[in-house]
Amino acid sequence: MASVNPPRGMRDFLPADKARRERVLAVIRERYRAHGFDEIETPVVEEYARLHAGIGGDNEKLSFSVLKRGLDAEAIRAAAEDPAALSDLGLRYDLTVPLARFYATHRAQLPTVFRAIQMAPVWRAERPQKGRYRQFVQCDIDIIGDASARAEAELMTASLDVLDALGLEGGTIRVNDRRALDAMLDVFGFAPDERPGVLITIDKLDKIGPAGVVAELRERGATPAAVDAFAEYLDRPGDDDPAFDARGIRASLPDGIPDEIVDHLVALGDTVAAARGAQAPLRFDPFLVRGMGYYTGTIFELAHPSVDYSLGGGGRYDGMIGRFLGQDVPAVGFSIGFERIVDLLQDAEDAGQRSIVLVHDRDVPLATLLRLKAELVAEGARVRLEQRPKNLKALLERSRADGYTAFAPVDAGTTGASLEIKPLA
Repeated sequence: MASVNPPRGMRDFLPADKARRERVLAVIRERYRAHGFDEIETPVVEEYARLHAGIGGDNEKLSFSVLKRGLDAEAIRAAAEDPAALSDLGLRYDLTVPLARFYATHRAQLPTVFRAIQMAPVWRAERPQKGRYRQFVQCDIDIIGDASARAEAELMTASLDVLDALGLEGGTIRVNDRRALDAMLDVFGFAPDERPGVLITIDKLDKIGPAGVVAELRERGATPAAVDAFAEYLDRPGDDDPAFDARGIRASLPDGIPDEIVDHLVALGDTVAAARGAQAPLRFDPFLVRGMGYYTGTIFELAHPSVDYSLGGGGRYDGMIGRFLGQDVPAVGFSIGFERIVDLLQDAEDAGQRSIVLVHDRDVPLATLLRLKAELVAEGARVRLEQRPKNLKALLERSRADGYTAFAPVDAGTTGASLEIKPLA
């Protein structure tokens, strides 16, 4: 018999799960709109060449391609060694590449500084495993047209506000700058052609530790003197949690990092602190890498003390839109890890709306049921009609699992005035 399960790496959502996801999406959307961002929508497919233009990093290897229409078996065999000849479209693997194309298309109709929200599914041909799906939702905000630290600060304050609104107070943001990383590798003496591999190894610091990183760099055949200099830097004494100010940032970096990079980070911290009305919840991490090759400046990841993984991240990608437009446009984005946040909020409930099950006897006239339901709906309640079964307990348990918080028994003589609403304890 054919399988009735969804495709591997993809999921069905039962009513209670779907309701919880929609409540979280509603909070994210409302807070981002409150911060002045406007929602847009782009197609789920983009041109194959655009998705494989060398700006999506490893995600390009995970793209689902769409076979060209009208190819016969002979044409498919002839083009088997050239994916571009077989496919002209692909499912989007993130929302950043479509946004860059969107802006290039509609620039004349958009404000000079454009603040965008995108909340939509994306697809990646991942190897299915716990926490990794082939279809998942991303929630992005981006600012296009502002090269200042204010843009990053707006993204950070809006995203921290989202966590607070979801009941996840205490979030912090790890911050670095790709320019600082490049300058640091230059100071140590790594050759330009070996730096991509070096960054991949440095990105594993949290997992394998300093000794593991140094050993892997040697195994990679990186410049020995550079590896020695980097190992000495890792072994230096220092503050494990330096202040996010000029002194703390400079103390975390080797000598030789350009002043303008540090000044930009300091301005960012000051702006976030002013917006939050308190010390900025930022932590400078000179080893934060983030894998996307299109980042050109500040990069960041959202952390929360309840988990040991990030809940989102992003960075500045000033060079991407220029590939579509022919001239560079400053851009920076932040993506909330929606799937991870939903998993943290398993018990999230909609406290703003009453949800009632009307459990009625078989002989109650339909007109009475619809009138009672209409009265409650008019008062703002969510209402479901259920005929009383032999096993009332099972019905009430299922209703509670579906997100209902109350029930009311209804017989032939029940009126709106006599309706007794009881909590689903």
